[in-house]
Amino acid sequence: MIEDLLQPRHLLVILAVALFCFGPKKLPELGKGLAEGIRSFKDSLKKGSESEGPAKPLGQ
Repeated sequence: MIEDLLQPRHLLVILAVALFCFGPKKLPELGKGLAEGIRSFKDSLKKGSESEGPAKPLGQ
């Protein structure tokens, strides 16, 4: 069921619904905001793993 979720037709329907709901002017702004959010999330994960140092094996 999940492998059939992202077929091209489904993506077109999702895009059409988003375009209908938000309009052509708001859609690029929403995409930019989503991309910035994902980028900051990745950066925070990277900074968190750098500050922790190397991982210690379990049981030691």
